[in-house]
Amino acid sequence: MKKDSGRKGKLKARQYEKELARLHVEVVRLQEWVKAKGAKVCIVFEGRDGAGKGGTIKALTERVSPRVFRVIALPSPTEREKSQMYVQRYLPHLPAAGEVVIWDRSWYNRAGVERVMGFCTEEQAKGFLQRVPDFEKLMVQSGIILLKYWLEVSMEEQTRRLTARIDDGRKIWKLSPMDLESYSRWYDYSRARDEMFQFTDTSWAPWYVVKSDDKRRARLNLITHLLSRIPYKKVPREKVVLPKRQKPHGYREPDYPFKLVPENH
Repeated sequence: MKKDSGRKGKLKARQYEKELARLHVEVVRLQEWVKAKGAKVCIVFEGRDGAGKGGTIKALTERVSPRVFRVIALPSPTEREKSQMYVQRYLPHLPAAGEVVIWDRSWYNRAGVERVMGFCTEEQAKGFLQRVPDFEKLMVQSGIILLKYWLEVSMEEQTRRLTARIDDGRKIWKLSPMDLESYSRWYDYSRARDEMFQFTDTSWAPWYVVKSDDKRRARLNLITHLLSRIPYKKVPREKVVLPKRQKPHGYREPDYPFKLVPENH
């Protein structure tokens, strides 16, 4: 994928926080609309390792209810699941009325990591690419709002981010042997991505690509775009007023040896 020659400078933290706070208000409005209208929203996040999927999902969901915005990140399939129809294990997690389901990787594993790393046959991968557009058409026809995002990071930025994880105790868990093997297969993943787009970038479920070398801009751009693709409106609600507290009626704090957490900070 070609680089953007008109790339802007890195977004400053203060600018980012201010705009993210504004967008969070809109995401909460989206949440209230989804609940009120019984809408069903399904958001797919895919992309290269280190492209920032997790951080973007966190930015999107940090101010909303996990009962409405459900993040799905399935582990490797069990032996039983491997014997099922491929999409079967994803079906129970699709949204019901009043839910937004966010996929931190999805059924597109078959078109990406499974294909590149040899966890499925070429015949299985080709069959998936041919059939998944019909699967997604059924989703859309059932009333699901389906949005698919591919986060794209440059080769140089991916190297920088993965290298930074090696000595960071907060991020080392993100570097599995699979991640390291995937890193060496950049062009295999590029070919797999290109063919995936060719088959599954449809009019009813298009792919939207987010340039993510600048994580902050990528998060803001994606959330802004997502909000523009869902016809939500502000749901009227009465102004909240806190009621008066009850009187103690003789209650006193107990003389109990509470085990307090030490105040070390």
